Amino acid sequence: MIGSRLFFALIVMWPLACGADDRVKPDYAFDGAISRQVLENYLARAITMNGMSYSPCFEDDLRMVDSLDAKLLSFVAYLWGQPPADEEAYWRHVKSVAERIHRSDPDRILQAGVFEAIYDGIDRLTIPAWVFEACGEPVEARNFSYAAMLFDNGFGRNHWGPGASIPDITKPETRRWFYYRAAQYIDSGYEAIEFGQIALTAAGDPELRHLGELLKRVRRYAATKARRHYVLLNTQTDVTARPLVYEGKLLFDFLNFPLRPKEVPGQPEKAILELGHADTIIGRSPGGVHPSGWHCEHLPYLVNFDQCLASGREGQPNTGLPWVWGYEEAAWLAHQPAEYRNEWLAYAHDWVRRTDPNGHLTMPGSLPLAVKVHDDRWYRANTPSTACPTGGGQETTIKAIWNKP
Repeated sequence: MIGSRLFFALIVMWPLACGADDRVKPDYAFDGAISRQVLENYLARAITMNGMSYSPCFEDDLRMVDSLDAKLLSFVAYLWGQPPADEEAYWRHVKSVAERIHRSDPDRILQAGVFEAIYDGIDRLTIPAWVFEACGEPVEARNFSYAAMLFDNGFGRNHWGPGASIPDITKPETRRWFYYRAAQYIDSGYEAIEFGQIALTAAGDPELRHLGELLKRVRRYAATKARRHYVLLNTQTDVTARPLVYEGKLLFDFLNFPLRPKEVPGQPEKAILELGHADTIIGRSPGGVHPSGWHCEHLPYLVNFDQCLASGREGQPNTGLPWVWGYEEAAWLAHQPAEYRNEWLAYAHDWVRRTDPNGHLTMPGSLPLAVKVHDDRWYRANTPSTACPTGGGQETTIKAIWNKP
């Protein structure tokens, strides 16, 4: 039997001998498919880096995500608005950005967005022959047609402004357009793509047949062209609307939805999270057979700080969804004192994990704002510096949250 002093010495010295670095490190390896554990490992270190590909603080953003050891960077590249004047230059740029980020961490997944918005400027873009070929169609020498993507009944027309509409996924031209964009991002090194609010684009596709065929095509492309022969596809949608299943499998690898903070009456701008509040996804994620083949009772998901429109009632209670105290969720967070932001991030992260282990909080690294906060329309978690003078200062807090045993 070990003597009491020796036993005590072994217990005390064991952690020192092993060290914190001897904890089992998360696995981020995948190729051709992804296991649930590896997917969860990525979601556990997800951070929104909205528009990082064109960030004026790019080098400091990269320093921050390296310091945090962030693994899934959301919305690094996307186009919301008229297509760029030089489409080829855009693709060269986003590819160079991906290469730069991957040089510091090849395991890192970068997400792009192919959203629920089309603009009449796409009429000037030529449809590549390979798009027709992938769709099993005769090659035509023509440009994309904005009009051919619109809903026949007028749904979503000019929804985002004149010449900016919601596309109809049942239209072959819409599927050609989405496939073109997704394939270009895959070629540029992006291994995750969000398809926005499919409840809008698939409003006329009740069985999700047209959406399902599009996503199958994108996955086939990724199987030969993606960095690790797989692409993570996700969406933001009301999980109670309809099953996200096609041909017996879930359509998406994971889901994404706003946090939906709930106002605390009588305590201006204070908010909590509550199970069952509004249309929250927390506790409601659907299950089924994952695209990689494994079964889940509940699909893993991310919750993020929503970015929407200004309400015009900022700071006022009872504005209704999707606002909290009259703010979009991102602007509400950015408007709070730094101490409360730090406190709330730790609270939200822990609350989500305790309440529903299938969910993960996407950390707010870089978020556009509908309303100015301190004369800025952007929130950044970066530690303030000459490289990023408008940093919100949550970098240290995020690192502490993620590095907790």
